[in-house]
Amino acid sequence: MNSLLICRVLRCWLALALVTVCGPPASAQPGAFQQGPPANAGSLGKNRQGGGAANVLGRNGQGGAANADFDTLIDLIQSTVEPDTWEENGTGEGTIRPFNINGVWVDARGSLKFSATKKKMLLARVVAKAPPLSELDISAEHDARQSSKLRYVSLPRLEAEIARHQKEKLPLEEAMLTLAGLQRVEYVIAYPPTSENATGDLVIAGPAGDWQIDDGGRLVSSVSGRPVVRLDDLLSLWRREVQFRGKPLGCSIVPRQEALARTQEFLNSSAAKPLAVGGRGDWLAGLRDNLGAQDVEFYHVDPNTRVARLLLLADYHMKLVGMGLAEGTAGVESYLDTVELQADGTAPPMSILRWWFSLKSSTVLTNEDSSVFALPESCVQVLSENELLAARGERVHTGQSDALNRRFAQSFTKNYRALTEKYPLYGELERLFELSLVLEVIRSQGLVERVHWQPSLLVDTTRMGLPGVRTPSTVETVINHRVIRRRHIIAGVSGGVWVDAAQRMEVSPGESDALAKIQSTIGETVRDGGTWWWD
Repeated sequence: MNSLLICRVLRCWLALALVTVCGPPASAQPGAFQQGPPANAGSLGKNRQGGGAANVLGRNGQGGAANADFDTLIDLIQSTVEPDTWEENGTGEGTIRPFNINGVWVDARGSLKFSATKKKMLLARVVAKAPPLSELDISAEHDARQSSKLRYVSLPRLEAEIARHQKEKLPLEEAMLTLAGLQRVEYVIAYPPTSENATGDLVIAGPAGDWQIDDGGRLVSSVSGRPVVRLDDLLSLWRREVQFRGKPLGCSIVPRQEALARTQEFLNSSAAKPLAVGGRGDWLAGLRDNLGAQDVEFYHVDPNTRVARLLLLADYHMKLVGMGLAEGTAGVESYLDTVELQADGTAPPMSILRWWFSLKSSTVLTNEDSSVFALPESCVQVLSENELLAARGERVHTGQSDALNRRFAQSFTKNYRALTEKYPLYGELERLFELSLVLEVIRSQGLVERVHWQPSLLVDTTRMGLPGVRTPSTVETVINHRVIRRRHIIAGVSGGVWVDAAQRMEVSPGESDALAKIQSTIGETVRDGGTWWWD
């Protein structure tokens, strides 16, 4: 996020205004820690779908009951507009209805970053040992809603079962849409082929259990209330992975340079004379109007997907917390509430405060033959940087972050777990980060080739379409302010999200109890037809 700190002295009050703008910095280099996406990042261009400024994402009163039936759950994922849709045969021609996420209306800017690490990170969670696959009673019917400390989901077998449903004109099962109730992905496992012409297996595994639709319309665990792993998110990310081959994804709300220049001129003009008593509202309105609408751009991700829209919403809401327009949690104080006058009584110098989501630097642990990969338990962080604003509206990068700027970013990261409990939107973002790491492991380690399997239906948009979403192409500036000692106005301009799994992920041999326990299952896989998950 880029937050421009603008200060001026008044006769009788001080207000703080934060404005949401910004895009990827021009000077950033791929993989740089302090910087965001490079200027030449392969953008899909502006999203032309959806409404313009200040769009409110409401669910139009559709669904949302915690005990919703299968039809309601399907309605969460798509709205049927033709009779031949996902609900009938799993191919999908529907459009997702806008839904309300904690009342957030899209006015943010994003640049998500998947990061590779230089340092090793041991898993914090020790997973209970799963029984050998040969001991599983695969002939009995199992309920995916039952709780499991470790559930295995075979991607090739899931694809085959979806293909069978399509062929027989059957609706997709709830368990398919929730990947057998996976609550997060902890492991990626490659089962080697048993013979030269055979196909092995590619499996993701993690804790699982019952699911429901919460009051906000999200698929969540019935026990913890946290968002579960979703099939549509996996397919969206996998398809973009096939298209862009490990390139980072992200989104930005890009302020128009002429608007930044116009805003700078407005600030210079208004600073020439004291602000009249009672003129605070007019000054803030003038600041907002000069900034005007901002353009939404996406990088290496289809803007007409739930994934793209979720990146934008999560980034926007994070900035609302930073601006004090949405409540944080214990330990997460808005940036505006931390700004104080300097020792000599003057306001802080003008700068730009940049915040963006990124993967935590982490190491994906693997066993000796690189058949099991353990993902980090926590993977989301917020990073920060200070920038300067030039006269013509250009942002100048410093590569540094001051204490207050870092304080907000670090507190958001440290308390991310609590934030996901208060705002499930952040839990949904965490599931996307995990899936992106999963796909980067699969790509970088050549796992589909190693198991002699080539995904077809899962990555084919013509054979298995996904519901489209409407993501705004422009957003309006939003402002908040705070009075300090009745003397100064401080304003801010904000910035982005960037995701780069290839640059920020390291796969390293390692030892952990979790790896040792799960390795006992390697060398066997379920051979029963139609069985695509097991505990």
